[in-house]
Amino acid sequence: MRIKTSAIVMTLYLLFLLVPIYWLITMSLKTNTEITSTFSLFPQSITFRNYGVILTDPSWYMGYVNSMIYVTMNVVISLTVALPAAYAFSRYNFMGDKHLFFWLLTNRMAPPAVFALPFFQLYSSVGLFDTHIAIALAHTLFNVPLAVWILEGFMRGVPKEIDETAYIDGYSFGRFFIKIFMPLIASGIGVAAFFAFMFSWVELLLSRTLATVNAKSIAATMTRTVSASGMDWGVLAAAGVLTIVPGALVIYFVRNYIAKGFALGRV
Repeated sequence: MRIKTSAIVMTLYLLFLLVPIYWLITMSLKTNTEITSTFSLFPQSITFRNYGVILTDPSWYMGYVNSMIYVTMNVVISLTVALPAAYAFSRYNFMGDKHLFFWLLTNRMAPPAVFALPFFQLYSSVGLFDTHIAIALAHTLFNVPLAVWILEGFMRGVPKEIDETAYIDGYSFGRFFIKIFMPLIASGIGVAAFFAFMFSWVELLLSRTLATVNAKSIAATMTRTVSASGMDWGVLAAAGVLTIVPGALVIYFVRNYIAKGFALGRV
């Protein structure tokens, strides 16, 4: 009886979570007139015009292209910096290591609004404003501490004897780290990459402040949908559906790694 009750509660909870996504999909298949004039659970007349606007209008589809460019750059930079940093925290004790580790986490806990103006002034001065690398570097301020924290937990689970054995066998540090150590923490790398991707993909304030045209993200584009005829609800819903897709794909491919991260207590 208890199992059936748990199954019912879980089913209802999942249905509750899926309602907004279902509503977004149905809105994307409706016309603006139907969205604003009638209430219906299903589209009365299915239309793919909204998706056509997204896929044919450069002001829309370039938002996805720009987002994928700076998100990919951010994930690569964050992991490149976080891997050796996490290794140092997990393997060595040095003066101020705990304070430095805590300071990294405080950067992650700070709101993006605190850094929007300094980044804007800095990038405007050095000519990086409205570039993909500008947004990617700004997001590392939040993603690197999180990646270090996640990876450090995975690395502590790897015995130090493996490092010592590799050195005895004649491995250089670089060869040992890439050939032996990184495969052992592949789950941690997957989890860190997932969270770096998701934060950079959905972050709005910095991406909107640091780019106007050339590197404008899809999140910033979705906030500017008012025209002379009013709000284009159908196109906005279609953009929302397409924005969910990359995140859903990433979750699908790293779902096992995320489960391991929960098991190790670092997620």
